[in-house]
Amino acid sequence: MRLIADLHLHSRYSRATSGDMDLPHLAQWARWKGLQVLGTGDFTHPKWFKELAAGLTPAGTGIYTYGGVHFLFTTEVSAIWSQGGRVRRVHFLVLAPGAEEAARINRELGKLGSLDADGRPTFGISGAKLIEIVLGASPSTAVIPAHAWTPWYSIFGAQSGFDSLEEGLGEAARHVFAIETGLSSDPPMNWRLSALDRLSLVSFSDAHSPSRLGREACAFDLPEPSYPALVEAIRAKDRGRFLGTIEFFPEEGKYHYDGHRACGVVLSPAEARAHGGRCPVCGRPVTVGVMHRVEELADRPPGFRPPGAIPYRSVVPLQEVLAQVIGQGPDTKGVQDAYQRLVARFESELRILLDLPLTELAAGAPPLVVQAIAKMRAGKLAIRPGYDGVYGEVRILLDEEPPMPSLFGQP
Repeated sequence: MRLIADLHLHSRYSRATSGDMDLPHLAQWARWKGLQVLGTGDFTHPKWFKELAAGLTPAGTGIYTYGGVHFLFTTEVSAIWSQGGRVRRVHFLVLAPGAEEAARINRELGKLGSLDADGRPTFGISGAKLIEIVLGASPSTAVIPAHAWTPWYSIFGAQSGFDSLEEGLGEAARHVFAIETGLSSDPPMNWRLSALDRLSLVSFSDAHSPSRLGREACAFDLPEPSYPALVEAIRAKDRGRFLGTIEFFPEEGKYHYDGHRACGVVLSPAEARAHGGRCPVCGRPVTVGVMHRVEELADRPPGFRPPGAIPYRSVVPLQEVLAQVIGQGPDTKGVQDAYQRLVARFESELRILLDLPLTELAAGAPPLVVQAIAKMRAGKLAIRPGYDGVYGEVRILLDEEPPMPSLFGQP
C-alpha cells in the first residue's frame, strides 16, 4: 500500500497557528493534498490531547483514523540549555507508538513545566536529557531533530546549533536514527556530510495552517499502516518500503541563503564571507543560512550521492503554481477556486504535481497549467533564494507570461 505521510505539523494550540488546525480541517485538507497519514502534532497540549483521544478511532498498531485519514501521535518539543559558552535552542520531533505512550510522555514532561502554555512546549533541559526522559517513558518512541539546519532552533543551526550530533547530544546521539532536513535544505545538500550517512533523511511540512500540509512529506510502501512498520522503514532506510521524500526546492525555504531582512540584503555564502559576515548596508552581522552551514561542515563536493540513498522529488505547491499562471496571490479566491476544480477533477494535489500523465491533465486543465506543471517537474525555474526569515521567490519559466485571470472561464 502506497502511503504519503506528513508527520510534523501543529494544532491550533500552538502560537502563530491557524484556528483551522483541528481534526475536521486536517482530514479534509489531507484528502485534497493526497496524504494518507498525518501526525497529530502537539500531543503534549492537554486540550488537544483530549480532543485527539475523543475524536480518533484506533485502526491498528499505533494508528488511528478520522475522516478517512490515518493519524500517528506526534509532537514537537523545544529544549534550551547552555553548552560551550553558548545558549542552545534545539527542536525535536517526537513520534509516539500510541495514545497510551503519548500520555506517559506527557506525564513525565509535565514534571518539568507547564504543558498548557503552547502546543510546542519549551523546557530548560539539554537535548540529551530530553531524549532520556522521552525514551524512559516510552522506549519505542522516535526522537528526530527537527528542521535540522534552521539558524535559530536546530541541532546544526548557525545561531545555536552544533557541528555534529555527538557534540550536541553526547551518548544520546546513538538513539537518533533520522533528522528532518527542513524546508531550506534537501537530500543532496545533506549527502555532502559523511557524518550523516548512518541517518535517514526525512521531510515533513511543519504546517501551521491546513493549506501548507504536504509541502514536504515522505512516501512509503507498506502492507498496512502501522507505527512499527513506518518507523522501521525509516530506521532501516529500506528503499523497498521507504520510497522517497517530497521536497520544497530548498532555495524557496526562508533560511537558504545568508542575509539581513531589515535591509533587504540576501547573500550567497561566498558573498557573505567576502563581506566578513556583515550586512553591506548597515554593518550588522547577517543571519547565516542553511547553505552556508552545509558548506562549513561538508566533507564531500556538491553532487555526491551515497550508495543506496533514498530518492527524492522536488515540487512547487500547486497553489503557488496556479498563482503564477493566474497572476494573483496564492490565497486569493481565483487561485482557490482553480485549486478546488483541479483537485476535484484529478483526485489530489500531489497526484497532479507528481504522477498524473500530462496528457490526462490536458484533458481537464488549461494549456498554461499543463505547461507550468511540466516545467516544474523538469526543474525549469528561477528562484530568488530565501534568507533571514523571508521565503524565496519562485518563477516557473513559462513560454508565455500570465496573468490569465479567466483561466477556467470564470468572469
